[in-house]
Amino acid sequence: MHDTVRVLSTKILRPNQKQFLLNAGLTVVEANFISIEYYAVEIKDTNENLIFTSQNSVTSVLKTSKVGDLKSKPVFCVGIKTKDLLEKNGFEVLEFTNYAAELVEILGSKYSDRKYTFFSGNLRHETIPQGLKDHNISYNEIEVYKTVLSPQMIQSSAEAILFFSPSGVDSYLMENSLEKDQQYFCIGRTTSQALINRYVSEDQIHIATVQTVENTIIQVLNYYKTSKSL
Repeated sequence: MHDTVRVLSTKILRPNQKQFLLNAGLTVVEANFISIEYYAVEIKDTNENLIFTSQNSVTSVLKTSKVGDLKSKPVFCVGIKTKDLLEKNGFEVLEFTNYAAELVEILGSKYSDRKYTFFSGNLRHETIPQGLKDHNISYNEIEVYKTVLSPQMIQSSAEAILFFSPSGVDSYLMENSLEKDQQYFCIGRTTSQALINRYVSEDQIHIATVQTVENTIIQVLNYYKTSKSL
């Protein structure tokens, strides 16, 4: 490779994650475009089945004094990392999917007679609540964390940008713009949709096959090994 490809990550990567990119000869710029604030909430009036759609909601619930009372309840969740965190902390995950829409379909077809408590964040999408309503499933919702946008201007341009949430896309675009010659690597379809909604060509978007930071990085490595002869 004659010209070094500059990669911008919209979250600070762990050292080993960043090293994968550096080892491939890429230049890496990092900045946190969102931050998470966990609420000191009292967990009460929960139904017998629990729904988690992010690691953030799990982390917040684990901080509460009543978390032990929840571990006997079946859990339905979105994302392999969310599932791993739940099981590591003693929860039993009955079903998990990669996307919220897929989880709603499972709940509607197999578990529609149950009642649920959905642990959410302040910027959550309507997929779970609306899906439960569409299937006439009883639920309540407890907001347990807040996503705070942290927009900042990136002075130097990047050929590739890593996005890990729709909120990260929104925050980035408050101070920066999308370019026709950039490539965008997204942790999942929901994040990629935030770019498509901004009229970005689908040819510029690359979606992780597994919703993890590591797999998002793998998509970067695969793309530049193929197209740029790293």
